[in-house]
Amino acid sequence: MITANPSVCPPASASADGGGAVPALARGGGWQALWRDAVRDPRELLRQLGLAALADRISDAAAAQFPLRVPAGFVARMRHGDPDDPLLRQVLPVIDEERVVPGFAFDAVGDAAARSATGVLHKYAGRALLVATGSCAVHCRYCFRRHFDYASDTAAAGGWREAIDYIAADPSIEEVLLSGGDPLSLATHKLAELTGALAGIPHLRRLRLHTRLPVVLPERIDEAFCAWLGALPWPTVTVLHANHANEIDAGVAAAVARLREAGSVVLNQAVLLRGVNDDVDSLAALSTRGFEAGILPYYLHQLDRVAGAAHFEVEEARARALHGALAARLPGYLVPRLVREVAGDPGKRPL
Repeated sequence: MITANPSVCPPASASADGGGAVPALARGGGWQALWRDAVRDPRELLRQLGLAALADRISDAAAAQFPLRVPAGFVARMRHGDPDDPLLRQVLPVIDEERVVPGFAFDAVGDAAARSATGVLHKYAGRALLVATGSCAVHCRYCFRRHFDYASDTAAAGGWREAIDYIAADPSIEEVLLSGGDPLSLATHKLAELTGALAGIPHLRRLRLHTRLPVVLPERIDEAFCAWLGALPWPTVTVLHANHANEIDAGVAAAVARLREAGSVVLNQAVLLRGVNDDVDSLAALSTRGFEAGILPYYLHQLDRVAGAAHFEVEEARARALHGALAARLPGYLVPRLVREVAGDPGKRPL
């Protein structure tokens, strides 16, 4: 079982198996230094893993369009010498991304139609999503916003004013979701600036954070962040994104413990990905290891059909069979809901 120190917001530190994380923290740079030290060259990533001979799989075109970025601590969780490592597969830009496949589009989930103000997506009743930033600590190759125009459409534009005004003007909005990119890419003082403005809106009742950083860069959950999170005036939910049990190590468990001690409910949403987690053993291990770390399963998404990601798709019949096998193996509270996002639907579509 993964164990973690449950004390309230202890100082974040690199885990023992964090690879290059320890030197960066020793320099005093904190999570920002680890961010800056991320691997950005696909061939260097393969070299570090003893896989330099696989360089012919890399797509330079895909890497130019959507650059590689992966923190050293996440690389350290990849299996050295394994070309089929499930974590490597999620981040390496490969030639398959160049294929043009019918039905795979730049805007896979109807974000453009849901745009209601700069950086605000209002798809579902009672909830509004803020695209807080375009930055993320890791670039997942199946990302449904890999083609999103972040340069002109993030909620931070104009000091959040347009986004805040839109939410304030609609009393039906009871919950704000911070997304991106990854909202935890923002410095804590910028998050505080945003939530300080949101705090003046009387009809808000909940705040949700959708983030991958506690998984790929757990050092982000530091004392300042925990203090901000714990002082918020609303109940909070932190929805993490891990797709494979190997992503959840002791450092991640410690970050989750800090989130929970700060009062946040912690859930996980995963994407069903061919070659990563499309077998019942992998899905069961993800749920059980996550639960041991204090994370409850939430959603298992069918792949959003974004251009460049067709090689990750699992057929729906197989997805249903895998989900049924998972439900037969695990107690109900460890079985995420199998869903697909369909543009125009009033919520995620159960499958």
